[in-house]
Amino acid sequence: MKIIKKILFWLLVLIVLINLTIVLSGNSYVYKTLYYQYADIDDYTIFENRTVAAGTYIPIPEASSYNKTSPSQELKNYLLETQTTAFLVLKNDSVYYEEYWDGYDKDAVSNSFSVSKSIVSILIGIAIDEGNIKSVDQKVSDFIPEYTNGLNAQLTIRHLLTMSAGFDWDESYNSLFSPTTKAYYGSDLKKIMFDLKVIETPGINFHYQSCNQLVLAYIIEKTCGKTLSEYASEKLWKPLGARHEALWSLDHKNGFEKAYCCFNSNARDFSRIGTLILHNGMFNGKRIVSEEYLKQSKTPSNLIDEDGEHAHYYGYSWWLTHIGSQDVIYAQGISGQFIIVIPESNTVIVRLGKMNMPKDGISAAEYLAQATTEEF
Repeated sequence: MKIIKKILFWLLVLIVLINLTIVLSGNSYVYKTLYYQYADIDDYTIFENRTVAAGTYIPIPEASSYNKTSPSQELKNYLLETQTTAFLVLKNDSVYYEEYWDGYDKDAVSNSFSVSKSIVSILIGIAIDEGNIKSVDQKVSDFIPEYTNGLNAQLTIRHLLTMSAGFDWDESYNSLFSPTTKAYYGSDLKKIMFDLKVIETPGINFHYQSCNQLVLAYIIEKTCGKTLSEYASEKLWKPLGARHEALWSLDHKNGFEKAYCCFNSNARDFSRIGTLILHNGMFNGKRIVSEEYLKQSKTPSNLIDEDGEHAHYYGYSWWLTHIGSQDVIYAQGISGQFIIVIPESNTVIVRLGKMNMPKDGISAAEYLAQATTEEF
């Protein structure tokens, strides 16, 4: 009995010490991580959010053949297998087909995850157009004094957009103590951003690092005098005629946007971003972002990736590929959130859901683009 009591006593001591270490080291986000375990498309419900206000609604027309063509059984099976919640196809700026599952509908809000990176890229382009930022080659240290030393002083906005900053950042989604996990569940993104160190010469190697968008978001906030959500509302969401307000999740109440992820909206409103890219920065006859900036955004960086290959698949926070001879530009979230643009066929595809899974040896984005082009 005494032995059991001793074991329980020292076990209690160990638990107390572990918890003290977690709290005193500033890693209390671990509790939230353990509770929720994995990022979910409805996580806006567990975070504080800032509203991205909508303005005057601009309806998206439905094609005369709306929902008269159905996906093949193979494509339907894939959509179901990957726990798709929304699948939307626009052709010639009209809704050609849409379908929803698992209790979601055309008005349902869900997380876009890293699609948000592409949204931030557009906002950077607008800030450059307005003269708030000189160019993509402006030094980050012009905006953040903490970046005036070492390799940080070489960092430019272009490096952030192309994922070639070379930060000391572990882009791990499965590690409890990775900076990515801390950024997602933690409560002080600005501290994380200010403490970032560049450890290799920027502009040479492609390393996908979510922290880049935190720096870009801070630059927008500092130069434009608005929060990222306010700027997105004024310069993007309202001009796009979104039907619903969006939500951008924060690190804490009245805090800083999780700029690398966590822009929450619905399939139809997300499609407006695809239409903007399709028309080279124009929407409903009005220019929102310059054609030249988007041209650069869709140009491969050709940096050297971790496999020693040229990163021909990435521009300014937009993914790039081909199906046959057709160019494909897309924004991508970790769970298979996609805004896919196929200029040659005047097509925009939005897919939202819970799994990102390749099909027949090609990526999910390539399969969806190929199947949609063939079937619709």
